[in-house]
Amino acid sequence: MRRRLAGQLVREARPAAIARLKGRRLEAVDANGKHLLMRFEGAMTLHSHMRMTGAWHLYRPGERWRQPERYATAVLTFEDTVAVCFKAPVMELVVDERLPVAHLGPDILVDPFDLDEVIRRASRSDAPTVGELLLDQRVCAGVGNIYKCETLWALRLDPWTPPAQLAEPRLRRIYTSARQLMRRNLLTSIAQQRSAVHGRGGRPCPRCEMPIRIQPQGAQARLTYFCPRCQGEPARNALSTR
Repeated sequence: MRRRLAGQLVREARPAAIARLKGRRLEAVDANGKHLLMRFEGAMTLHSHMRMTGAWHLYRPGERWRQPERYATAVLTFEDTVAVCFKAPVMELVVDERLPVAHLGPDILVDPFDLDEVIRRASRSDAPTVGELLLDQRVCAGVGNIYKCETLWALRLDPWTPPAQLAEPRLRRIYTSARQLMRRNLLTSIAQQRSAVHGRGGRPCPRCEMPIRIQPQGAQARLTYFCPRCQGEPARNALSTR
């Protein structure tokens, strides 16, 4: 969106709640986790939060949309592009662009990535397990359940390990590994992406062939996929000696 739209003038904006964007130039587009911030001239920012359902699409004028118009949360028409946001639970105009994301930790995909700040926040987190810590957006924004599972499997780490048992170098490696996995998949089509454990409950672990196990974790009962052999007590003991 930054590459296609930055610097362009909005010719039409709907619904009525965002109509004030008409005639304003888009100055910048930034993301923090699933929050998207589009800054327009006149100190006005369009904040959208994708959560699990939202997505921005870019179309040529007259091109058929891939979802029905009734699902459109916002439509911005530029000279040669129509930007449509579908099913975003949050869509709002704000004056202070910092407010919607003030509670979030550094985005794991941005450059430069502030790993020092992430570790500082992790040390203050009250998350009881490393699996829940990875999902704490106040520590690091952007890591979801899929990459939580994939990262911990790649590092042979028990998702129920208390963060206090992990030394700082290990925490740094966890977030660095999650970032590497996510950035690698940015360049891979969805059809080519393959999970080692997530969504593969009952199927053999790619490493040891033990059936992948599924277990709810944390207050939100997010389903954690893990290998009981690779990520169990033996793996945790081996990890602590490295």
